[in-house]
Amino acid sequence: MSTMAPIAAYLPFNRDCITGSFEPAKRGDEPGPLEGRWIIMQDQSVVVSTDGHELALPAGARPAGFDAAALEPLCLGHCDGVAHWVLELPKGAPLPPGYHAETIAPMRGTKLPDHLLTLGGMAAQALWWQSTSGFCPRCGKPTARIAGEWGRKCVDCGYEHYPHLHPCTITLVRDSKRGRVLLARKAEWAPGRYALVAGFVDNGESLEGCVRREVKEEVGVEVSEIRYVGSQNWPFPSQLMCGFVAEYAGGDVVVDTTELEDARWFPWDELPIRPSRHSIAGFIIHNYSKP
Repeated sequence: MSTMAPIAAYLPFNRDCITGSFEPAKRGDEPGPLEGRWIIMQDQSVVVSTDGHELALPAGARPAGFDAAALEPLCLGHCDGVAHWVLELPKGAPLPPGYHAETIAPMRGTKLPDHLLTLGGMAAQALWWQSTSGFCPRCGKPTARIAGEWGRKCVDCGYEHYPHLHPCTITLVRDSKRGRVLLARKAEWAPGRYALVAGFVDNGESLEGCVRREVKEEVGVEVSEIRYVGSQNWPFPSQLMCGFVAEYAGGDVVVDTTELEDARWFPWDELPIRPSRHSIAGFIIHNYSKP
């Protein structure tokens, strides 16, 4: 068995990164005045003001100039007792003076500090849920919010459903005896970009079973000594990335060309990728690629 010691995974988009205490507002429509801080989302970006050369959320009463917001304000929760309200602007809607949009996507070079990145990710997930839960998946009739919950209930048949979170595994395949790791790439990625093997968990499948299946299906090899090393909430749009390290146990690399363009072994100290520190892929490679 592997003797790797676990390393705490501090990763943005996980609620642990929010400074201060955070209490989610499951109702989303907290009573009282619309005051606090405002997470204004536009096309996977957070609208921020510049205050003392720091990126900051608008504060106070509902800020002026955002009348194009598509939905009524949604209360995400309270940080140290301060309500945080979510608004959504259509893509391309002009911003009032003094504001600009900062992406929450690590692959686009986000500049947001971790706590704002996390709040933005949570807001994006809440808005995604709102946009996909307006009608009953059983009978197609409209739904209404369940009191005190994020869930929604069909006004006709009474069926209840709740925000969806899709579990995925992402795995670093190591060959410790030869000092190398197995990486893969998709055809649509930028030239030279490689990544870890990842995929969605199937119905009835354990996380470890998903690791074995995804690795075998996509790159053709067998793995053993599968070890969980950390997780990350990934709001693009609503995934939970469960990170693993596994040891090569045999077989030749055979690429599933319906999923990938290439997969190959790289010496652990000559990897072609430098993933963002914002992603669990970067966390795993930084901490576990060396034998």
